[in-house]
Amino acid sequence: MTTRPDPRYAGYRHPAEIIATAVWLYFRFPLSLRMVEELLAARGITASHETVRQWTRKFGPEIATRLRRRAPRRGDTWHLDEVVLTIGGRKHYLWRAVDQDGFVLDALLQSRRNTKAAKRLLRKLLKKQGRHRAC
Repeated sequence: MTTRPDPRYAGYRHPAEIIATAVWLYFRFPLSLRMVEELLAARGITASHETVRQWTRKFGPEIATRLRRRAPRRGDTWHLDEVVLTIGGRKHYLWRAVDQDGFVLDALLQSRRNTKAAKRLLRKLLKKQGRHRAC
């Protein structure tokens, strides 16, 4: 008894398992396309970073949605971190919304220190979580 191949992956040189694994690696871990390419190459699979990019564009939303559904619930206590970074000789401000377990919920990078934008970031997060409170 053989299983029928998934029609979404028809016409691709690599099997569906390899494509799904490459896309999963890209969305699950903070890896670049070139790092995913290197991980595949270490396992004897030749695929360029451009190929991985095309796979992530086509199959990524579905896999990312599944990963988000399986992710643990975020903590109830959040806080905003502000970090000053120097990029190309210019100061930039990085605002990060972090839960009590250290999971980064969202980030905002700006060239100016703008408290209103940081509050807007928090409001957006609260709205996503179904919690409507004034900041």
